[in-house]
Amino acid sequence: MNLIVLAASGRTGLALARKALERGHTVTAIARDPERIDLDHENLRKVAGDVSDPASIAAVVGPDSVVLSGLGTDVPGVLSAGAKAVLAAEPRRVIWLGAYGTGPSAEAAGEGAAVLEKFFGDRIPDKVAADTAVLAAGGTVFHAGVLTDEPESATRRTAGLDEAPPFDLSAKVSRDTVAAAMLDEAENPRFAGAVALPLS
Repeated sequence: MNLIVLAASGRTGLALARKALERGHTVTAIARDPERIDLDHENLRKVAGDVSDPASIAAVVGPDSVVLSGLGTDVPGVLSAGAKAVLAAEPRRVIWLGAYGTGPSAEAAGEGAAVLEKFFGDRIPDKVAADTAVLAAGGTVFHAGVLTDEPESATRRTAGLDEAPPFDLSAKVSRDTVAAAMLDEAENPRFAGAVALPLS
């Protein structure tokens, strides 16, 4: 497949791009500074793009595109701007990274998810707005727990909200595990228009 990875210079974006290449896909990696994409491969194309500049996203994303987003930020407004820019380009599919315990997964996660207010604070409405836009467009949103840089879990699985575990800060998931789950969804869609949970 020809896949587009948004925010490819970040740790999750790099994991997405690397694993997609390992699976034999062609990857267009978008970052504000493409030189920061620490990856080289004959099937990798690095391009400049900034979600605050929708035209730069539209120049890369089109009707046949499958977009996987590793976008994360400490600045409120960036995620919803990113979702808006990507969706305006009308790609075929969007697979978006969100946070477990926010928005649609908050009720399933239970009372423990309240701790996220300390970590995300005023960024939570931005996360929810981005997720809502992607879901409304038929995309898939992966709600991951606390991310680590450990290897991909050998026992990983992807679940729907009906199988959601209680929120637990100690129940971490690696970026490689999340990337593998998101790529599974790109290759074999199971959660179109829904939230999916990448579990170790």
